[in-house]
This record gives sequence, C-alpha cells and structure tokens, in this order.
Amino acid sequence: MPGLSVSAGFVIGLAFGAVGLLSGFCLMSSLRDWWTANDGRKVRSYAVALAVAILGTQWIAGAGLVDIAKSLYLQPSFSAPLMFVGGVLFGVGMVLSNGCASRALVLLGKGNLRSLVVIAVIGITAPMTLKGLIAPARLAFLQATQTTPAAISAPALLASMGVSEFAARIAVTLLASGALLAFAFSDRSFRRAYGHIAAGAAVGALVVAGWLATGWLGADEFDPIPVTSLTFISPIADTVQYTMLSTGLSLSFGVALVVGVLGGSLVTALATGRFSLEGYTSAPHMLRSISGAALMGIGGAMAYGCSVGQGLTGLSTLGMPSFIAVAGILSGAALALRGRVAFPVLATR
Repeated sequence: MPGLSVSAGFVIGLAFGAVGLLSGFCLMSSLRDWWTANDGRKVRSYAVALAVAILGTQWIAGAGLVDIAKSLYLQPSFSAPLMFVGGVLFGVGMVLSNGCASRALVLLGKGNLRSLVVIAVIGITAPMTLKGLIAPARLAFLQATQTTPAAISAPALLASMGVSEFAARIAVTLLASGALLAFAFSDRSFRRAYGHIAAGAAVGALVVAGWLATGWLGADEFDPIPVTSLTFISPIADTVQYTMLSTGLSLSFGVALVVGVLGGSLVTALATGRFSLEGYTSAPHMLRSISGAALMGIGGAMAYGCSVGQGLTGLSTLGMPSFIAVAGILSGAALALRGRVAFPVLATR
C-alpha cells in the first residue's frame, strides 16, 4: 500500500543519512580521491554498492517480486544525446558544488548551510527543466533525438541474440557484479577498509529495499505509485514543493526519503559530535556552489537521475539509458576534476 511505501522510504532515508555521514559515501569525492590523491577506497566502496544493488535488484525482479520494467529507467523510448548531455552537466555541477545531491542532504543534516543553498537551487532548477521555463527546449531536444531500440537493457540485448531471458539475466548480472567486486577487492588497502566495505554493502542493500518498498510493499492496483528506489533530483524538487503546498499534495516515497536522509544525518551528527554550522568562505565560493547546483538540477532532470538515481538505482536495472547517463556523469566529473573547466571566478573551494 502507498502508506507502507512512504513509511519505508523514511526508514530507508534514515539509514542512508546515517551511513552517508559516517562513511562519506559520495561519487564525487570518490572520483576526486581516486583521480587526484590516488586513494581508491571510496570509489571501490561505490563499486561494492553497485554490485550489491545489481545482484539484489535482478534477483527480486527475476523472482517476480518487483516489476522493474515499469520504472523510469526501462521505458521503451529515450534520447541518448539528451541523457548524455544531462549527465555531463550533472557531473560538472557536482564538482562545482563539491558534492552531489544526496551528499548535500547528508551534509545539511550535520549543519552545512552551503548545502541548504544547493538543495534550494536544485529544487528550483529541476522543475524548471521538467515543467517550467526550460521544459520546451528539453522537450524539443527529446523529440528530435528520441529512439526506440529493440532492446532497452543489457539482458534484453543478450536475449535478442537467441539466449533465453532467464539465462541472459543471470549471465549479465553475474558478469557485471563479478567485475565490480573483482575491481573493488583487487586492492589490498580496500580489503582492510572494513568501514568502506560495510558502507558500500549497506547502500547497495538500501537500493534493493527501495525497489521492494515501491514495487512490492507499495503495490496497489487501485492506487498505483511509481516503481523506483534511491534517487534525489526529482524527490528534492518534490520536497521543496511539498513544504510550500502540502495541503494540496500527498506524501510520496521520494519526499519521505529526503526527509529521512536529513533526519538520519542530523541524529548521527548529534550523537557523534559531528554537528557544526558551516557557511561560505567568500562570494566566489557561493557563486561556484550555486552554479554547480543549477547544473545538477538541470542536468539531473535531463538525465532522469543523479549519481545515485542513475549511478546505482538506474544501473541496478542494467538499463541502456542508465549506462549512457552515467557515462555522461563520469565525463562531466572528469572534465571538471582533471580538465579544470571551472572558470577562475568559480575556482575557490
């Protein structure tokens, strides 16, 4: 039932907020540590999370518990250029803002007031891109480049070559998750980083829990809700709107998730003595942060997800659109971190 889905979303958010604060789980900081400091522990933790998410998601989908084909990530038609460009914008934006959308929620819970600005800007620019001033341009781009491929996911692509659907799902799932786990545990220092291993496994399990919350607990043929899991761009926008118009809206899994992340981070920060108010250090610092948040809101709306929404939840479906969106996010992050595309006025951290 929808009410159970909302409650589950809040609990999942609480857990994500606590794990995120304690472990520093974040794709942007993972890539920064790996590419600039040669420290791959966080990115390997992300790989563990993705492996667990793929294994769990494909298992519950194969068992018939959740119909992930109904999710946004496996719609039959999509625009590869739109999703890639959106991913690039998001990737650049998360570097400029020094963290992705989910990380901003976690940091706000520990008193980082910069994150409040980031969340507010995302909450404005994402709806502008989906339904507001920028929407006509996005829709025109979508209509001009939209395609309907014969196979929308990696297992479906393998099945189209004559392999049975069941065998294709198992083969792709084991290949993808096995490669990710091999990459993660090939590093000796990571094998001893028990906290990062636990954090990755926990976040991956939360992705699976999100699918179950919306696709199983929340299943109601008379009052259907979107089948989804952890994602933050659209839920942040919905939460900002709900705070303003709550009397005309109903709570959703996404809104409950956002509130839960804030609550989990806040409680954990207070319990561990990590709560501390922080602000901007200069006007250029604020400009950089706002610019990054705007790019994340716009790019995340174009790519239908963020570094968690596409990078974990989307990829757990093994959907082709998610691979394209994540390729864009990684490209954008690489441009910003390695190519230093940030203008000098935005360079202050």
